[in-house]
Amino acid sequence: METVAQLPKYNLNEEQEKKLILREYRSLLRALKTKLKPGDKDLLRVAFEMSAEAHKTMRRKSGEPYILHPLAVSKICVEEIGLGVRSSICALLHDTVEDTDITLEDVEREFGNEIARIVDGLTKLSNVIDVNASQQAENFKKILLTLTDDPRVILIKLADRLHNMRTLDSMKREKQLKISSETVYVYAPLAHRMGLYNIKTEMEDLAMKYMEPEVYKEIARKLAETKRERTKYINEFIKPIKDKIDKATLNAEIHGRPKSIHSIWNKMKKKGVDFEEVYDLFAIRIILDSPADKEKEDCWKVYSMITDEYTPSPERLRDWLSNPKSNGYEALHTTVMGPQGKWVEVQIRTKRMNEIAEKGLAAHWKYKEGTADESRFDKWFQQIREVISNQETDSIDFLQDFKTSFLAEEIYVYTPKGDVKMLPVGSTALDFAFAIHSAIGVKTIGAKVNHKLVPISHKLRSGDQVEIITSNKQKPSEDWLNFVVTAKAKGRIKDALKEEKRKVADEGKYTVQRKLEGMGAVLSQHNIDELVHFYKLPSHLDLFYQVAVKNIDLKEIKEFKVIGDRIEAPRPVKIIEHKPEYNPNQPVAGKKDTELIIFGESSDRIVYNLANCCKPIPGDDVFGFITTGKGLTIHRTNCPNAAKLLANYGHRVVKTKWAKNKEISFLTGVKIVGMDDVGVVNKITNLISGELKINIAALTIEAKEGLFQGNIRLYVHDREELDELVLSLKSLPGIESVERYDTEDIPSKTA
Repeated sequence: METVAQLPKYNLNEEQEKKLILREYRSLLRALKTKLKPGDKDLLRVAFEMSAEAHKTMRRKSGEPYILHPLAVSKICVEEIGLGVRSSICALLHDTVEDTDITLEDVEREFGNEIARIVDGLTKLSNVIDVNASQQAENFKKILLTLTDDPRVILIKLADRLHNMRTLDSMKREKQLKISSETVYVYAPLAHRMGLYNIKTEMEDLAMKYMEPEVYKEIARKLAETKRERTKYINEFIKPIKDKIDKATLNAEIHGRPKSIHSIWNKMKKKGVDFEEVYDLFAIRIILDSPADKEKEDCWKVYSMITDEYTPSPERLRDWLSNPKSNGYEALHTTVMGPQGKWVEVQIRTKRMNEIAEKGLAAHWKYKEGTADESRFDKWFQQIREVISNQETDSIDFLQDFKTSFLAEEIYVYTPKGDVKMLPVGSTALDFAFAIHSAIGVKTIGAKVNHKLVPISHKLRSGDQVEIITSNKQKPSEDWLNFVVTAKAKGRIKDALKEEKRKVADEGKYTVQRKLEGMGAVLSQHNIDELVHFYKLPSHLDLFYQVAVKNIDLKEIKEFKVIGDRIEAPRPVKIIEHKPEYNPNQPVAGKKDTELIIFGESSDRIVYNLANCCKPIPGDDVFGFITTGKGLTIHRTNCPNAAKLLANYGHRVVKTKWAKNKEISFLTGVKIVGMDDVGVVNKITNLISGELKINIAALTIEAKEGLFQGNIRLYVHDREELDELVLSLKSLPGIESVERYDTEDIPSKTA
């Protein structure tokens, strides 16, 4: 659904604006028509007027009246998520308490406790207590706390985020990057977890549009170009199946839909192939109109018709009919060999299942009424509630743990008695032990998986039956944290370690006290803070612990000044920053050693580092990130760490741009794969050093079974030069693929 924000309306006069706002409000009422009960219309009117009045002086970045945003969010809630009147009221009011004079008390007085509670959950934290924690992570934590009471909070929040993504064009570039990163990092996985596949897909595509604009445009262009032949192929594929379904007098809709740009890009990256080689650019969806008692039977009937016509790939069958996903998703997926030797994914589901797949949580509840089955969502909320209530970790850790624990796909594992436990993919026997009970987790020494003895670090697979072996002598150790993924296990292990640490730290505290008193000072809050700061430790506990285990011997304390009974640390010596690595064979012009202009600051003498994780070169789309202790680090916007940095620490991001400079060379790397042929090394080095005059820093080539793989580290001036090199290498006979290293994979310097 395109929202009003896409219309060019910066130049509307007051009268036209009023008409537009009313038109959008009426459109919301039409969407809610079937859900309105007596009195609902009046409540909605009050909420709309309250919000319009409160926001009347505010405008969005695009220049449009602010009220259009809450209206659009309400409409997404109703039309795309399937929520009702009360959620629409909350969506209309979602920014009022934070941005206007309306208070939570006003909302409660007008609409009651339930709506006030949801609006409170949607109100961001105005001031975060912990200055080091990311505001984003703190806000997220707050939303999750409310989620466990009322999941509508998160659904409205997702609608709000989707509308912001749809209207991101009018934002500044760095804001676009930050919001897109947050979306990909947290909100899209959350939408997926809530069963909102369409919203998840659109969020990922929109984020990619801003984070990787060139790749996005290129894939979109190729999808448009191949649309005709794709449609022709889909029709050819569907015809025999449709005939069979009609003969069996089943009622079904069949259509083919293209995969999202983001998922195609993921396939290209994962498999290292070009667009032309991605076989599943689309999926065929068969939606059956079946009565509740015939749903499974009909889906399997259709499956057998498809596999009669086309040969299936046995390992690609996904049966979510017998065991639905924890977000309620039910369907049968299979991949078959279609005409012209092409693999095609087919999804079979009923109308009810389709509604759950598109509207997720909201539809799930609609169908849940009257069933005794405790919703898997309920179990999931229970797990989150448990973790948040015992949450002491800092917010960044929390967000990371939350992602791996609650937003990953899940596996189903059985206890010896046959009870099923749901765990995230990647869980180990130790995660399972903590899932049963913390008291069992801390004493675990091993496990039996399908009756075979395995270590506690053993990764579990769906369908495993697990029996935990414990011992009263067992104690958690630091390395346990390396092989658990669930937040519950991590939290409990950290608690146990902290307890152990406290006991040891008490001895260290005594040592610190003796040292301070020996200098004529005392063990006071100020003095301990001074020492913690000096040794760059996170807390008092860490200081005492490090002293107790003799990692710190406090001999530097002699350098401290003593004033009365207080100590003062010596001033630190200024650290000289590293310059970017450059080619020593080339002259460097005196003043041009800075490759970056930082907007709003002097571009003359800016000290910066190039991030090792993505090795940016001039011409790459980049952003600056202020790192504690290291100054400015430059990352590529498609760096593997970019989403995390931008989502969690948006306030430390600086807008950066390359200055034109051909004096400095930058180190980068390419990977070449091709047919192993006599003289292939010669061809490659001739092209790089001879024709293109590019300096090679290191070269390794390995040949195996007729194929070779070459890794080359070389110095280039900018992205254009690298692109030219890649194209030239690709045109050499026998070369299959040439890729720039995107991550830390750039081979290290050879000795």
